[in-house]
Amino acid sequence: MIRISLLVLLLTILASCSQTEKQPIADPLPSWNNNASKNAIIEFVTSTTDSNSKSFIPLEDRIAVFDNDGTLWSERPLYFQFEFAMDMVRMHAKDHPEWRKEQPFKGILENDPNAVMASGHEGIGKLLVATHTGMTNSAFRQTVTNWIDTARHDQTGMLYKDMIYQPMLEVLAYLQTNDFKTYIVSGGSVIFMQPWTEDIYGIPTEQVIGTRFTLEYEMTEKGPVIMRSPSLDFLNDKGGKPINISQIIGKRPVAAFGNSDGDLAMLQYTSAGKGQRLMVYIHHTDAEREYAYDRKSHIGKLDKGLDEAAAKGWTVVDMMNDWKVIYPN
Repeated sequence: MIRISLLVLLLTILASCSQTEKQPIADPLPSWNNNASKNAIIEFVTSTTDSNSKSFIPLEDRIAVFDNDGTLWSERPLYFQFEFAMDMVRMHAKDHPEWRKEQPFKGILENDPNAVMASGHEGIGKLLVATHTGMTNSAFRQTVTNWIDTARHDQTGMLYKDMIYQPMLEVLAYLQTNDFKTYIVSGGSVIFMQPWTEDIYGIPTEQVIGTRFTLEYEMTEKGPVIMRSPSLDFLNDKGGKPINISQIIGKRPVAAFGNSDGDLAMLQYTSAGKGQRLMVYIHHTDAEREYAYDRKSHIGKLDKGLDEAAAKGWTVVDMMNDWKVIYPN
C-alpha cells in the first residue's frame, strides 16, 4: 500500500509539472514584434538576472539610463519643453508688451516658427530664461503640472503626456520588475520633468537627471524658498550626460537607451564597462504613425550614433518594423 501511495504521489507530481510546463509564459514586451531588438532586450535581462549565469549582475549594480525626448516620448515638431515655453509666452504676453517687438517672442506671438528658429541659440536662451526662471522652484513645478495635465499636441490632438511610447513603457516595467534601477538622463530641464515622471514612467524625482538652472536660497516673510536664477548651471547633453551620471548616480550603467547623437557619449560610457552591457538606439523610421528622421534632422539628429551602433553591434530599434503600436491605446 505504501508503494502504491508513493507511486500515485509521484504520478500526481509529474502530471502537475507537465501542466505547468504547458502554460504559456507571459510576454514582457507584448507591443514589440518578435525581431532582433526584442530578443536582445529579453536575452540581456534574462542572462544578467540569472544567478547561475556568467553574465549575472548583482542587484546594486543594475543601473539603466534612458534619454527622454525621442526615446520615451515624442519630440516633434519641437521638443515638448519648447512647446511649454512658447505657451508660457502666449499666456503672459499681456504683462510684457516689449515681447511684441523682440525675437523670439515676436515670432511666437505672430505664429511665425521660422522667425523663432532664426533667433538661434541666443533666442532660445532668452525664451528659456523668460519662462523658466524668476520664480520659486515650487511655483514653476506647479506651472509645469498644470500644463502637462491639459496641453495638447497641435498635430495629433493628444495630450503631450499621452505621446509616450508604449513599447518603452514595457521596457521600463520589465527592467523595474527585475530589480533594475531606472534613471532618466535627459537634455531637458530636470525641474520640467520631475513633476510627472513618476506618474507616467514609474521613475521617482530623485532618479531624474537633466539640465539645470542656477538655484538660490532665500528667506522670505513666508519662510525659506528656492529661487530660479537666469543662469545655466549645467547642460546635460552629449558629454555632460556621463559626467552627471558619474557625479549623481556614482556608478556606470549596465544599460543605456537613447535616440540621438546627444546620447552617444552616454551609450559609449555604458559600453566601456566590464561584463554584459545593453546599448539601444531608438531609430525613428515610422512617418505614418509617428515621424521619420535621423542623419539630417535638426531635432533628434542620429548620425554618428547610427554609425557607431552598426560598428559595435549595438541594438538599433526600427520603430516601423519592431513596434506593433507607438502610443498607449
